[in-house]
Amino acid sequence: MREQSQTRRAVIAGVGVGGLAVAIAACGGETTTGGATSGATSEAASPTTPASSAQATSGGGGGSGSGALATTADIPVGGGAVFKDQKVVITQPTAGEFKGFSAVCTHQGCIVASVANGEIVCPCHGGKYKITDGSVVAGPPPKPLPEQAITVEGDNISLA
Repeated sequence: MREQSQTRRAVIAGVGVGGLAVAIAACGGETTTGGATSGATSEAASPTTPASSAQATSGGGGGSGSGALATTADIPVGGGAVFKDQKVVITQPTAGEFKGFSAVCTHQGCIVASVANGEIVCPCHGGKYKITDGSVVAGPPPKPLPEQAITVEGDNISLA
């Protein structure tokens, strides 16, 4: 009897440890996906010319104390720029009309990477939003990007 009890205990303990390992791996996998997502976001943002030039401008503007994210010339008509550090996207749907939106995707919180063809693009799961109002165009995001208040003074665009 004793041998059978110990064998049962060993089997139950093994199953328990195996189940725990699976649960930990599942939790760890989600964290890894988030980390991989961040890497994909930064890689996708690098080739985006408007965002890159605007980010360079924002670094200089922020350092000078002006508080400007970009100049109006940095934001192309029908396009926009992503400012990862500030988690904001500035778009210019039509000439002279500037809009600000959160750069945090409403699906799983990735930072959007680019603005192309009139859409704000999240590389994590293919979410796309309109540059005019932040509404969802494609992908899994459940709701639009929230608007971010901005001010345009002369040629400078700043967070309000």
